Amino acid sequence: MYLRGLERELSVSSNTVRLELNKLSEMHLIEMEEEDAKAKVKRYAVNIRHPLFASLRNIILQHVGLDQILEQVIAKLGDLDKVYLTGDLAQGKNSSFVDLVIVGDIDKPYLYKLIDKVEPLIGKKIRVGLFTPGQFSEEHLKDLGVVINLIEA
Repeated sequence: MYLRGLERELSVSSNTVRLELNKLSEMHLIEMEEEDAKAKVKRYAVNIRHPLFASLRNIILQHVGLDQILEQVIAKLGDLDKVYLTGDLAQGKNSSFVDLVIVGDIDKPYLYKLIDKVEPLIGKKIRVGLFTPGQFSEEHLKDLGVVINLIEA
């Protein structure tokens, strides 16, 4: 994410975002990269090597019900390559929809049966975009905004 993007998404001042980013950076929960020193462009990303990363990720997944989706739907589908979370939940906004991009050779009827079982448990509608590994490229994610990689084989 970029500072200006966070400012727009969170509807707060850039100074507020900057202060919070500095705190997270000091705790090494996020990492900052300067892409262009002349333009003063900084890119922020989660530090997946932080010792608390897995715990914090699980708390967030539980909060939005994604832990149940991962356990009850995705883990049982078989030959998966990648699963991405997109949409409002990926942006940190509450939503009645869970938008997923699934890449792999899976049994579609079985997927839809599992989704029907999980939706009432989490109180959200699950929408999926399905791709085989041969069909999928990173270009498919380009226009989706914030994308969170949930699993990658």
